[in-house]
Amino acid sequence: MPHVTDAPAPFWKTKRLEEMSPGEWESLCDGCGLCCLIRLEDEDTGEILATRVHCRLFDAGTCRCTGYAGRKAVVPDCIKLTPGNIEALSWMPKSCAYKRVHEGRGLADWHPLVSGDPESVHRAGVSVRGRTVSETALEEAEDAFDFIAPEFDRERGG
Repeated sequence: MPHVTDAPAPFWKTKRLEEMSPGEWESLCDGCGLCCLIRLEDEDTGEILATRVHCRLFDAGTCRCTGYAGRKAVVPDCIKLTPGNIEALSWMPKSCAYKRVHEGRGLADWHPLVSGDPESVHRAGVSVRGRTVSETALEEAEDAFDFIAPEFDRERGG
């Protein structure tokens, strides 16, 4: 009887973020949309506050950027995630796959790479689908303060 070997461990369990190929890196995005929310800084405390207001390029139905490749030209303050800046971005959602892998926590069961289903992030209640408004709907940028959403800063989906 031939010896049966186990399948190799998935890349997110064997590689550090900086060792991943561009395709592997991009596939870590679970499509939750949490990093596409407008965040505000409390001038008194320096605390970064999440809002229910999403970027003008965010598609609230798909939870994806509509202009990902050229987003910096349209939204100059969009922050590009890299293996080198994950740790410094303290406002990144605790449930974020990039943050979880960086911290050695692995991916959550609802992550599409684990579940095999891109809708699992939405069914688990982790994504912002149906819970946000576009920044283009605000009369003034300061109106985003009316949409502070501390629940988006907490660990989501276990």
